[in-house]
Amino acid sequence: MATADVTVHGAGIFGLSCAYTLLRRGARVQVIDPNGVAAGASGGIVGALAPHTPENWNDKKQFQLESLILAETFWADVAAVAGKSPGYGRLGRIQPVLDDRALDLARARSEGADRYWKGHAVWQVVESRGLGDWAPFSPTGYLIRDTLSARLHPRQACLALAAAIQSLGGEILSEAAPSGLQLWATGTAGLDALSEDLRAPVGTGVKGQAALLALDRRDAPQLFADGIHIIPHADGTTAIGSTSERDYTAPDTTDDQVDALVERARILCPAIRQAPVIGRWAGLRPRARSRAPMLGPWPGRPGHFIANGGFKIGFGMAPKIAEVMADLILESRDTIPQSFRVEASLPAQTSKA
Repeated sequence: MATADVTVHGAGIFGLSCAYTLLRRGARVQVIDPNGVAAGASGGIVGALAPHTPENWNDKKQFQLESLILAETFWADVAAVAGKSPGYGRLGRIQPVLDDRALDLARARSEGADRYWKGHAVWQVVESRGLGDWAPFSPTGYLIRDTLSARLHPRQACLALAAAIQSLGGEILSEAAPSGLQLWATGTAGLDALSEDLRAPVGTGVKGQAALLALDRRDAPQLFADGIHIIPHADGTTAIGSTSERDYTAPDTTDDQVDALVERARILCPAIRQAPVIGRWAGLRPRARSRAPMLGPWPGRPGHFIANGGFKIGFGMAPKIAEVMADLILESRDTIPQSFRVEASLPAQTSKA
């Protein structure tokens, strides 16, 4: 196996999953994060691992498909090594169909899933009856059900990864002298630092807020309706999320937008109407300018690499991102899609002076 000294900056989902895979492939790894494990966006509570629609296929959707397929074995391996559960479960997702036009589109997408997902999962149009109080209201009486979507608990998943890294001999430190190759997975702060270094805006943080309810539906599929994710977790809680806020004053403070989110969700799903709110979360999620994860070498810094910009799809993308970053760092084998490269988030005609 390849061996190398690698310092990973950032103990969020990208940093930890890359560190874990690098260790699995024989590298010597230390993770440095002054704020600790899952201190930023990766410490959330939602954890919806859901695919993009199976149409207008592109590199991003193919990469995500491969990662969601990898996820089952990736997280099972993490759990076995760590002795901790990440809360992973591939239980699918259901969505209401709002009108006849949406029904026609949903059926067309079912054909797209047959073509692009190649038997790994299905996208079906089903009748809403039979799901009881868990079914979201659907004006047409039909729902979309896919079997590719999965869930995990973000913070629990990061803690499981941290335990697995330490079990494999890796270190997670609040401060240390960097050594060897450098992988920067530092979220919104990392996007700011990269923007300053390249003298161009490559991304920013988008605030999200979410709520946690005391409701045990751990064997039920996740719901997606009216832009809201309702995620039943393996620990007997249910998460509701999330907002996307570009204008904010306090990045890690919740406000009445969480209450509005929960009230909308209660209208959509009868099962949660009486469930009490037991937790709230707010934080900044790193969004690259390209809208895809940002991966690859740091321009102008030999031996430095970037893994950032997960935004809403970071946990679902993490297994595949860890794989391609290990290929690049350990073997100089570059399989990163063009739309994921750092350069894809640079404004036209921008270059580092």
